[in-house]
Amino acid sequence: MTERSHVKLLIIGSGPAGYTAAVYASRAMLEPMLIQGMQPGGQLTITTEVENWPGETEIQGPELMVKMEAHALAMGADVVTDMVTRLDLSSRPFTAECDSGRVVRADAVILATGAQARWLGLPSEEKYKGFGVSACATCDGFFYRNREVIVIGGGNTAVEEALFLTKFASKVTLVHRRDSLRAEKILQHRLLNHPKVEVIWNHELAEVTGAETPMGVSGAVLRNLLDGSTRQVAADGIFVAIGHAPASELVKDQLELHNGGYVKVEPGSTRTSIPGVFAAGDLTDHVYRQAVTSAGMGCMAALDAEHFLAAQDGVETAPEQLVASIA
Repeated sequence: MTERSHVKLLIIGSGPAGYTAAVYASRAMLEPMLIQGMQPGGQLTITTEVENWPGETEIQGPELMVKMEAHALAMGADVVTDMVTRLDLSSRPFTAECDSGRVVRADAVILATGAQARWLGLPSEEKYKGFGVSACATCDGFFYRNREVIVIGGGNTAVEEALFLTKFASKVTLVHRRDSLRAEKILQHRLLNHPKVEVIWNHELAEVTGAETPMGVSGAVLRNLLDGSTRQVAADGIFVAIGHAPASELVKDQLELHNGGYVKVEPGSTRTSIPGVFAAGDLTDHVYRQAVTSAGMGCMAALDAEHFLAAQDGVETAPEQLVASIA
């Protein structure tokens, strides 16, 4: 049976941007519906220690997201466990079709679908996904207790994954295409001074090696980017940590995108190329990509949506008045 409903505001996504938008929109009496998506809580649910969330010296990522969800629910948001499979933005009210068969019509939409792990695109990488090749150390690190692993990448994601894996693995080899890391300085310091970590500079993953009976990784062929030579490194697992791609599949042919698929918003706002559709968090942010900036954009999106809906109802409200009334 298809469940149909109409809401003033639909929020798609349940990371810091989505839940913050739900809190602000609820306090503005918009009675928002938030559809959580395939991964309720977003990327922070596969993160361990979070040390840069204001007010929390250290908190586990999953715990932080549980708190955010509870906050949104306490404010009155309708949090739905479902996934939007199709979104029609051609006319208002906008229409979202969900995996469960639910159809939601909304006067305004906030997109907070975040980003997904990037892959290298190697045939051998694809072959061994789930059999020794992973993009989530916090999901699979436990399986590599007292074993050797390789991490591919040089940014925050790669360094965080490598440090996490030192809790289990006997050795962690970080492979980076350049001769210096792009991660935050404090993370670099921890990594480069860790006794379990070796860094191989100026190399890339050329091939994943392994067996088929049973299926499993045995190592990697690395290519030297300076002279083209290759070398083999033994490993029981390979973690690809080269960042994330914006989850803009729902709107790729409907909204204006830029920088490789990020939803483009007006400077200083969360307004997209379609009036009534707003975007926040990692879906739009190719620069900062932090939980705290995502939450800030979620706040902005709720205020922008409230302003838009008030104008549609013939009650024009200045943004500064909205902030004062909701704060």
